[in-house]
Amino acid sequence: MDNTANPQLKRADIIGVPISAVNMDSCVDIIFNDFESHKGKYICVSNVHTTVMAHDDPEYFKVQAESFLSVPDGKPLSVVGKKQFPEMDRVTGPDLMRRIFDESKTRRLRHYFYGNSKENLDKLIQTLKKDYPHLDVCGYEPSVFRDMTEQEEAELAGRINKTNPDFVWVALGAPRQELFCNRLEGRINGLMVGVGGAFNVLAGIVPEAPMWMQKLSLEWFYRFLQEPRRLFKRYLVTNTKFLWYQITKR
Repeated sequence: MDNTANPQLKRADIIGVPISAVNMDSCVDIIFNDFESHKGKYICVSNVHTTVMAHDDPEYFKVQAESFLSVPDGKPLSVVGKKQFPEMDRVTGPDLMRRIFDESKTRRLRHYFYGNSKENLDKLIQTLKKDYPHLDVCGYEPSVFRDMTEQEEAELAGRINKTNPDFVWVALGAPRQELFCNRLEGRINGLMVGVGGAFNVLAGIVPEAPMWMQKLSLEWFYRFLQEPRRLFKRYLVTNTKFLWYQITKR
């Protein structure tokens, strides 16, 4: 990917996938530099799993590469990226949400939340109203947990746009949320951010890994301990592939 036109948007090559060379501060600076022009675009919160998927799937690679930003959520991505860009560091989904919510105190930002189950989404909104009483939640809607028709997506975009959001937080899980954002680029007026499980983390439904595990790149193992049956195959396959691709530079 050619980032020479805008050096702010430089990307590290990680197993052939372009990941934004940012840290939390530079990420926020980029977002709010001419913020209005970024509305309608989307941000991917990338980890080892999504990076391996992008490496293996040309369609998903295109989605990641065409994003406004693909930030390094996974610790291994920032570790590898630092070799190319020393300033690169983790930008996790939950931490990015918290930082943007803090910025909302002075910027008067409006937030829409799409995805997850109704029960979990209600819990998230309830928690946010308590933890961030200043936050302007302009709307929210749970996922239908199936592929939507083009008409249904157009109607959803219309409902979202009626609320005049600045940020649209999307929690459909990878790769659905990134594909969703890519399809609706330019059709939803807010800046879309695919944050996956961050809804459940901020709602207090799923615990975050201790900081010492995050610093040692063991967050995946902590998540595995929470849901071993669901995550065993994912981590066995994708972590092994990531190491192999990195070693062989495939």
